[in-house]
Amino acid sequence: MDKRSPLPSFKYALEAQPPKAFNGGITRGASVREFPVSTGIAGVSMRLGPGTIRELHWHANAAEWAYVIEGNCRITIIDPDGNAAIDTFGPGDVWYFPRGFGHSIQGIGPGDCHFILIFDNGDFSEDHTFSISDFLAQMPAPIVAQNLGWTQEQVASLPKSEVYFAKGPVPDDESRLSTRRPEAALTTSHRYPLLAQEPRRMPGGGTQRTVTVAEFPISHGMAGSLLELEPGALRELHWHPNADEWQYYISGTAEMGVFLAQGNKVIDEFSAGDVGYAPMGAGHYIKNTGSEVLRVLVGFNDGDYQAIDMSAWLSGNPADVLETNLSISAELADELPKDWEFIAPPEAS
Repeated sequence: MDKRSPLPSFKYALEAQPPKAFNGGITRGASVREFPVSTGIAGVSMRLGPGTIRELHWHANAAEWAYVIEGNCRITIIDPDGNAAIDTFGPGDVWYFPRGFGHSIQGIGPGDCHFILIFDNGDFSEDHTFSISDFLAQMPAPIVAQNLGWTQEQVASLPKSEVYFAKGPVPDDESRLSTRRPEAALTTSHRYPLLAQEPRRMPGGGTQRTVTVAEFPISHGMAGSLLELEPGALRELHWHPNADEWQYYISGTAEMGVFLAQGNKVIDEFSAGDVGYAPMGAGHYIKNTGSEVLRVLVGFNDGDYQAIDMSAWLSGNPADVLETNLSISAELADELPKDWEFIAPPEAS
């Protein structure tokens, strides 16, 4: 009798969860507590209305990699050397904040800004996120007064607990509310325009845009990819030797299968707003099962992108190895892929 435990799901319906919402901000999270298989990576879907700030804060146990799906936002950041930066982001832009770097995010309109945050630790949580309002509220008033050069009466006007989202005016580059970047640049130290990258176009029916530490040096601990598959196309069987894979399904519908060795596999169906996960080294695939282009944001908890694809593996072996290993005829072995495909085309009618 097979007494193995039931296999886990590698799908989490993130956008179907009740949000944390107030002061013009909405957030939904998926850590290992909500999504048990996601041990190496956690994620958050966040929306900020115009003027709403995700307050000044830092993360003690994870770096933050983000992709803007729609809208615009402004970030501020400070590094351990005291270097501060202000930058703006639009659809398709990526940011990266190393663990412990203080930062804020503000929606700057005209509509809401929606972005996906990916953290390189599945155990990421608010318990390891430290906010400036909470920090100042918990410290003795005389200490805060001395630090800020205020009187204790002035300190008493500060928030008494964590703010998290703060609603304020929309910053204007021409006013005192904001600081204009000295020079507008396509890429800055903390921003990479992933959607503006010329994609790799695959004959099988799709594209891939990837940003690694090679293109975005500060992102030494994480890499990301934007994958598009035409209807029926297949991101072929593959695995990642160096990283876990966390997926956010932006649009379309898909099937994702994960191979767990020893005769075990899990196959799930995905639609927009769902999250998927493939552990490091686990074989998997993604197939577009719908009639529109499938768009998937993929995050990896390593700055280098590495993948071993089935077609490349097979085409790199002698025919006799394949015939013997797979118990197939020479004629059938000759029909196996001869080159690396990456994306396999839709099945013939």
